[in-house]
Amino acid sequence: MPLGDGRLSHDIDPSDRAPQDACGVFGVWVPQDQAARAEVSKLTYYGLYALQHRGQESAGIAVSDGSRIVVFKDMGLVAQVFDESVLNTLRGHIAVGHCRYSTTGSPTWENAQPTFRSTEHGGLALTHNGNLINTPELAARLDGGVLTATSDTEVLTALLATREGGPLAAAREILPVTRGAFSLVFMDENTLYAARDPEGIRPLVLGSLEENGGWVVASETAALDIVGARFVRELEPGEMVAIDADGVRSERFAEANPKGCLFEYVYLARPDTTIAGRSVQATRVEVGRRLAAEHPVEADMVIPTPESGTPAAIGYAEASGIPYGQGLVKNSYVGRTFIQPSQTIRQLGIRLKLNPLREAIEGKRLVVVDDSIVRGNTQRQVVALLRDAGAAEVHVRISSPPVAWPCFYGIDFATRAELIAGNLDVEGIRDSIGADSLGFISLDELIAASRIDRDRLCRACFDGVYPIPVEEAARGKHLLETIRT
Repeated sequence: MPLGDGRLSHDIDPSDRAPQDACGVFGVWVPQDQAARAEVSKLTYYGLYALQHRGQESAGIAVSDGSRIVVFKDMGLVAQVFDESVLNTLRGHIAVGHCRYSTTGSPTWENAQPTFRSTEHGGLALTHNGNLINTPELAARLDGGVLTATSDTEVLTALLATREGGPLAAAREILPVTRGAFSLVFMDENTLYAARDPEGIRPLVLGSLEENGGWVVASETAALDIVGARFVRELEPGEMVAIDADGVRSERFAEANPKGCLFEYVYLARPDTTIAGRSVQATRVEVGRRLAAEHPVEADMVIPTPESGTPAAIGYAEASGIPYGQGLVKNSYVGRTFIQPSQTIRQLGIRLKLNPLREAIEGKRLVVVDDSIVRGNTQRQVVALLRDAGAAEVHVRISSPPVAWPCFYGIDFATRAELIAGNLDVEGIRDSIGADSLGFISLDELIAASRIDRDRLCRACFDGVYPIPVEEAARGKHLLETIRT
């Protein structure tokens, strides 16, 4: 039996990956005379800690003191990469940070972010949440041998660093021809920049540090809360901001065509994050209420698959009148380890993550609420686990429509062939997972719960309608590695 290789793993069973989140980006600028007190590296650390759910493969922080940029990054969770001694060496008044899940390029140190490049004006450190869909076209603008990594972020950083006129002039040239999802936070020695793609697929927000006159940009409002920043506004699709001693300057590099990711409401964003003025928690509870109306069932208790199914389960219980209860206990530490599970351990399956409360569920008819079904392996194991613990009936309710199409904008879904809803109808999925009944919320009801107009949302993973057409040649996580070989 092969031993673990000591590298970070959050997969108990590699054949049963949940939808892997995009990435988390964070940036902070404070006046130079506030740098010692503000400790921007520690603010960034806590900001990334709040965004850890968006990426668990690597983490990094770049800091500028006004004359040079220092970057520290490594594989692992934020708390595994950084300790106080490291953070104390990262001194300055500007910082950008990143926690990564790889959606383009392998999970290697070279592909960890922030990416850094020397320019004729100094240095450039860049972080990226999303996925570009014209990476080969962009890479063709570079001289051979320029790339040192295999991510779309490396291509973008190289382009911004090799153009004349500094980062702002380079961004004005490059961003209008960049296609796909990109929420960028980048910096030179004196200025913090942020930009969001014209569709605004991935979130990006601006906040103020009123105590010291500083500014923060982050993937989610929850990260602003953690560092004590006041939410100011979301960056607009197609907008770029520059933050320095002269304040916040905004300009538009493309016309807005809003297509925010609907899956952020289902799974990606923290429940305590706010999108479009409404908390994600409130949206998810509302989804649960609508799910109960669409797919009622006679049962004794509603339980969530923790933690992702909890808000919708609360809503389902409220609307149905069926008591809400806890039937599964989650081990929060599974997957946050440097020890690879052996095949023997993997055979324990879902029990490593979830364990049933037998006394609570024995003899009961259960409604089990979860956020999504991707391959179906987890739900299959959960149903079997509950039956083994004595459940009389297991009715599965899902707070998203069937995920039948892959994402090319920053979520590492399975391919369509691997997605269970890409191959089976609802009755086929129910039979596959062994449930007594199965119900998915409809796309119309999910959209209604979001309170966002349908034409302002990306729904591609549910209906196959991609707001930015993706050429076959531009698809694939290891695209640049294939091109280079």
